Amino acid sequence: MYRETRNWLLKALILLLIPSLGMARAVVLMDKQTALQRAFPQADRIERETLFFDSAARAEVSRLAQAPFESGLFTVYIGYRAGEIQGYTFIDTRIVRTHPATFMVVLAPKGRVRMVRVLAWGEPPEYQPMRRWLAQFEGHEETRGLQLDQDIQGISGATFTSRTLTEGVRRALAVYQFCLEHTDEGQAASC
Repeated sequence: MYRETRNWLLKALILLLIPSLGMARAVVLMDKQTALQRAFPQADRIERETLFFDSAARAEVSRLAQAPFESGLFTVYIGYRAGEIQGYTFIDTRIVRTHPATFMVVLAPKGRVRMVRVLAWGEPPEYQPMRRWLAQFEGHEETRGLQLDQDIQGISGATFTSRTLTEGVRRALAVYQFCLEHTDEGQAASC
């Protein structure tokens, strides 16, 4: 009786554990607070703005980004120093292949890409982009100039990674162009 119960419990435990064996856990590379401090090292305050998009606005941002823009809201962090905007940071989470990745796109006050960093990575490590690859985005300020395998070199063997992050940077630039580009210096976002 003892042996039968033990075998049954062992089988039940194995059945419970099998689904979790294939599930990858995202590796957090940088928490949000640290990321925002790196995005705005000179800022004396950072404000969080939530931008709301109706279906027409989503369609326009999607057109500008040349990428899907499904959400009706998007969060932007705005860094200020002495009342002047230091830049904008967008933190986005997307499914790369089968697991999520969280990344941030930092724009200078006039909309030029200053930095792109991966904050959390759920895919296998071999698909994670290196900083050298992410540096390709720096200096770009228009979505038209960000085409994979033209302006941006893909990552060999990691097409989904290349595509997801390139679309993410274009999405951040499109939100900036649609909502923030004509914002007066020192004023909050309006969309």
